[in-house]
Amino acid sequence: MGRAWEEAELGGIAELAERRDLVVCSDEIHCGLVLDPGRRHRPFATLGEHAARRSITLMAPSKTFNVPGLGCAFAVISNDRLRGRFRRAMRGIVPHVNVLGLVACEAALRHGAEWRRALIEYLRGNRDQILAAVNAMPGLRATPVEATYLAWIDAQGTGISHPQRLFEAAGVGLSDGAAFGQDERYRSFVRLNFGCPRATLEEALSRMRRALDGGGDGSS
Repeated sequence: MGRAWEEAELGGIAELAERRDLVVCSDEIHCGLVLDPGRRHRPFATLGEHAARRSITLMAPSKTFNVPGLGCAFAVISNDRLRGRFRRAMRGIVPHVNVLGLVACEAALRHGAEWRRALIEYLRGNRDQILAAVNAMPGLRATPVEATYLAWIDAQGTGISHPQRLFEAAGVGLSDGAAFGQDERYRSFVRLNFGCPRATLEEALSRMRRALDGGGDGSS
């Protein structure tokens, strides 16, 4: 949904994990993509020793620096026993990181700050364009995006039974909301990836508007 979690929300998860003796696997590979200037990413494990000892933090340069094909990701696990369990579980399943991936990861983290700042500004422009365009379309409402390049769009107001199919037929491949929850209402949501050139985004938004203007129930 493009949320940047607040500390109180993370604290609630940490309290629940402590009470139920749970391990928290925190996937933070989007952490470099906070778009709101007033927000800051807070790693779950930094909430305190109680959170760190029962958490696995997953990190990678792939989302922020667009190098997923080089396949370099890593896990931060401060608890020795939990780290041992993790390493045994990944044996034979998770591949070793290749040299090109390691070099790309180091280069991105050491020297990519200026590039990332330019990326954030560009994504903010894309986000603002989506919010303005989608909220002006009949029956659609976009959730404000605090972080990442993924816009969560509510299409319940359109009355269309399967909006993802309608937009796909118009040439816009959006994620189907049904994949994100078991409630039947999720079928009335779609998710748009706006990590793309602005011209591509503008064309996608134009096609979505034309699809809505043309009608159809999106059920085929």
